[in-house]
Amino acid sequence: MSLEKILVVDDDILGREYLCETLTRGGYEVASASDGQQALTKVIKEGYDLIFLDMKMPGMCGMDVLEKVKAISPETVIVLMTAYGTIETAVEAMKKGAYDYIIKPFSPDQIELLIARINERQKLIIENRYWRLNSNVDEKMNPVFSRNSKMFKIYEQIKRIAQSKASVLIQGESGTGKELVARAIHFHSHRCEKPFIRVNCAALAETLLESELFGHERGAYTGAISKHVGRFELANEGTLLLDEISEISPNIQAKLLRVIEEEEFERVGGEKTIKIDVRIVATTNRNLMEEIHKGTFREDLFYRLNVVPIYLPPLRERREDISLLVDYYLKKYSLENDAIVKSIDKEAMDYLSQYNWPGNVRELKNVIQRAVVMGSSEVLQIEQFTSLFILQDMKRSDTTLTAGKAIEDVERDLIYSTLEKTGGNKTRAAELLKITTRTLRNKLNKYDTECKSSFEREIISCAK
Repeated sequence: MSLEKILVVDDDILGREYLCETLTRGGYEVASASDGQQALTKVIKEGYDLIFLDMKMPGMCGMDVLEKVKAISPETVIVLMTAYGTIETAVEAMKKGAYDYIIKPFSPDQIELLIARINERQKLIIENRYWRLNSNVDEKMNPVFSRNSKMFKIYEQIKRIAQSKASVLIQGESGTGKELVARAIHFHSHRCEKPFIRVNCAALAETLLESELFGHERGAYTGAISKHVGRFELANEGTLLLDEISEISPNIQAKLLRVIEEEEFERVGGEKTIKIDVRIVATTNRNLMEEIHKGTFREDLFYRLNVVPIYLPPLRERREDISLLVDYYLKKYSLENDAIVKSIDKEAMDYLSQYNWPGNVRELKNVIQRAVVMGSSEVLQIEQFTSLFILQDMKRSDTTLTAGKAIEDVERDLIYSTLEKTGGNKTRAAELLKITTRTLRNKLNKYDTECKSSFEREIISCAK
């Protein structure tokens, strides 16, 4: 993330060579130009992180070069140099985009301190830009579960896990809260004041993922018009979350293994080795041991990531948390949407507590948000969760939808299961099925003449 390529622009050959030598000793890649036009040509061709620019030069003055460079490369940091400084000139330079304004002659110590300030500023700019684009304050550190929950034990372990630098592998079904646990690990660690950076490995193609992880140099490939800082650099001294790690290609797996082992890498198209100190947390909704047996995931990478394993149970295995989550999201979305909904009916809550939640906490959150937004009264009723009844009843039924099965048969099975749920109450069943009571009666009369099984006769008899 630090400055690397520096251009010194000065018509005074002695001053130019002095500064170039000072910067080279500091380990920077340094180039020079003797006038403004030469400087612009180099900026267009090479691109630079920092330019030391003399104010008075033959032809194009420093102020003109400043404006043109900022038009070409807005992110390049420019420091103006002069032996004849005035406050007015300094103010004008700052308005046009200069970072600082230094008076000749200057010492190597002054240059070192100046570059240290610029590096710190650049780091904050990049981190703030990332957070503006990717921050998600939703339940950042608000875990919701009971003291008897399996999740309570996991969060007790997190406090111990967080203090180490060991890599963590979080496994669990989609929607179980893997990212929330990763954030908790970071915010309970001594790295909590440093960046928490996330990358969704499943969302990016291999070439894009490589660039996102490791960054790239200007001109590394078609379209790489400027240097790009990768997530590993952004996460330096902090935590990097590799979300859905099972989706990365073998090529990226090999490069990732090297970074974890050696704590260093090169940007795409670059030659300079960058050292980093990053805590790795990876998540997956797949069984990585099965992926290893299939040959799609490296066994050595698995053991590097799985130093501290965490398994998150699905919501159906911790039903004691469901009512707490429902209450939490009901209050949250009622407040956010200025909704009239204030509570949930006991019958509805009982059913939600028995529902299997295949999408886990994410599904529950979405269901409650939809119910709150669409709610027309202060209390959520069981009818507002009809879709969950129908989906689960169809999944539980032995008569599931299969190829070649008639639509009439599926409809009849659904009506029977709904009547069984309502204890034969046709009015309630019709409401759940979103049909009229008359339509339901007509269908039952039709089934009465066709039915053969004792189960069907019993259901129709109860509904009459």
